[in-house]
Amino acid sequence: MSAWLRQHRQALAAALARLPRIGGALSALVIGIALSLPAGGYVLLEGLRGLGTRMTLEPQVSVFMRADAKRADADALGAALKADARIARIRFLPREQALKELSAVQGMGEVIAALGKNPLPDAYVVEAKDGSAGALDALAADLAKLPGVAHVQADSAWARRLSSLAAILRSALWLLAAVLGVGLVAVTFNTVRLQILTQREEIEVLKLIGATDAFIRRPFYYLGLLQGLAGGAVALAIVAGTLVLLNREVATLAESYGSSFRFAFPAPGDALAILAFAGLIGWLGAYLSVGQQLRMVEG
Repeated sequence: MSAWLRQHRQALAAALARLPRIGGALSALVIGIALSLPAGGYVLLEGLRGLGTRMTLEPQVSVFMRADAKRADADALGAALKADARIARIRFLPREQALKELSAVQGMGEVIAALGKNPLPDAYVVEAKDGSAGALDALAADLAKLPGVAHVQADSAWARRLSSLAAILRSALWLLAAVLGVGLVAVTFNTVRLQILTQREEIEVLKLIGATDAFIRRPFYYLGLLQGLAGGAVALAIVAGTLVLLNREVATLAESYGSSFRFAFPAPGDALAILAFAGLIGWLGAYLSVGQQLRMVEG
């Protein structure tokens, strides 16, 4: 067991010594830049998904009454809403208050003054107990049938659309990672191939004196693994630097909405997964290259 560990330590040390001499830094940079695209996209999607989750903690449905509805109709509707067991709480928004809030929006005061009358209806903002998409849709459909109701809008509809869009983009990111992974395997494959060609005579001598295939292959496997891990570290560094710059602008936008939202760096588990994926790509490229090139040497 000690001999096996010693051989692996020697192979690792040999790979570390060779990495700077074979343009390993440049190859790692190529791998890092390529991997930073899906990694950065994943970080952005997770940030938006978290934002969507926080924004829908209190699922709401807006119930708009007919424009000709009387205050008595609004009171009757309010009583019906309070009696619904699916509703946690309600808030009445009279048309006068809605007009006042709309008039406060820059540029809207002149438009409303030109209308000559209040075009807004009375409305109720309903907070549901169950925020699932199916429950909200069912509640909205039932509320739309109540007397005096003109229109019902589930405020969480945009979040469901965002979730669907995020699922599509996540699939696209996986596809991008797979395509880039194939290309990065080729990068490592070529790097290791060139290293084997420069050591062809040394490999032939080792075979003549009885070196096993595992002994010859091991340093090249470590070389590919180290190259991939270095590329993964570069990718994480690029993502971190990009987030620092991006969050400066996001902070300004979020503060205007009274939010402290920021895009977060990948969690330790996700960062380790990116490193592992990069290392696997490097090892796979080395594995394929060593197998092909050693067969050519033996031939």
